[in-house]
Amino acid sequence: MTGRAEDSVEAVFREERGLLLAALVRRFGDLDLAEEVTSEAIEAALVRWPAEGVPPKPGAWLMTTARRKAVDRLRRDQAYAARLAVLQVEADAPPAAGGLPDERLQLFFTCAHPALPAEDRTALTLRCLAGLTTPEVARAFLVPSATMGKRIVRAKNRIRTLRIPFRVPDADELPGRLPGVLQVVYSIFTEGYAASSGPSLQRLDLAEEAIRLARILRRLLPGEREVAGLLALMLLIHARREARTSPDGALVLLDDQDRTRWDRAMIEEGADLVVAALTGGPPGLYGVQAAIAALHDEAPDVAGTDWPQIVALYDVLRGLAPSPVVELNRAVAVAMRDGPAAGLSLLDTLADEPRLRGYGPFSAARGDLLSRLGRSAEAAAAYREALELAGTEPERAHLRGRLAAVSEEQ
Repeated sequence: MTGRAEDSVEAVFREERGLLLAALVRRFGDLDLAEEVTSEAIEAALVRWPAEGVPPKPGAWLMTTARRKAVDRLRRDQAYAARLAVLQVEADAPPAAGGLPDERLQLFFTCAHPALPAEDRTALTLRCLAGLTTPEVARAFLVPSATMGKRIVRAKNRIRTLRIPFRVPDADELPGRLPGVLQVVYSIFTEGYAASSGPSLQRLDLAEEAIRLARILRRLLPGEREVAGLLALMLLIHARREARTSPDGALVLLDDQDRTRWDRAMIEEGADLVVAALTGGPPGLYGVQAAIAALHDEAPDVAGTDWPQIVALYDVLRGLAPSPVVELNRAVAVAMRDGPAAGLSLLDTLADEPRLRGYGPFSAARGDLLSRLGRSAEAAAAYREALELAGTEPERAHLRGRLAAVSEEQ
């Protein structure tokens, strides 16, 4: 296998997998079958492309191969084909007027069906449409991989048992499905912004895919303020992408980033969307987070950031969607406003929170505040804990550096 072929398969997988899977589900009405033949098509490409060359239209090649494999399987298994016949009637139903412009989003809304538990909807969509691995999905929800694997299997079984149709929701169904879809899109972005594992801090392909999907949602539902809020949040965060790592891939903290490298056009677009998200009704979850991101992006430096306003926005956010991660982020903002002792006091109240056990950013934040207070031995212990939990090499390298620095101070 040449490096070029491997790179081509990976690039096609990232670009085409969701489209391929959604089209196959639409055609055959069965998610497991679609996943299996998609994987088989990729495996066939890994065998044939190194010898025959990458085809001019690799996505079309994968689609043709996957369809043939699906048809062959159904011909061999008449009982399976009979079971699919009922599903196929529903899958072939004509799309609603003004249907979604992207088959992947059709499947996003299907996987976000209200008959599925909320946690299962997001897990299934991330795994099947975004192509995240089960450990990556698990990391997004701070649960073990085994637990997440069970959720994904459970969601598939429920779709099969309830015979949930793979179709575009009607217009009056869209608002009820929207929160689940927004959560899925943001989870994809989060994995792109801060990869759960691997040699790189960021997976820009995932972040950009999430932004692309959010733009489609924005065009589809221009009056939904939380769609504007989510798109704004992702743009305002993604605008810092070039400054978040050094030329050699090392992590660069917000305090040390060269703000001239931030994408000002993206920041301006995001700031305009924040206004749309916060105008015309009570604030929403994504609109408030976008407002926090805008304050960071508009500040000349960390010292000049409006930390009192950021803390106030976190107070709003904790009322909308209370969670340990919100409390962690609020504590860090309080530390910037009132000093490290105040922030550490808040972090200590979260020490027994089960959902923060095994969450590296919590330990890293404690290490930073303890270091600022001159409590080097305790800071070293916190950094060691964070180092054990870090998923990417840039994070580990940064924490090793922090650990070495505080160890010298002891």
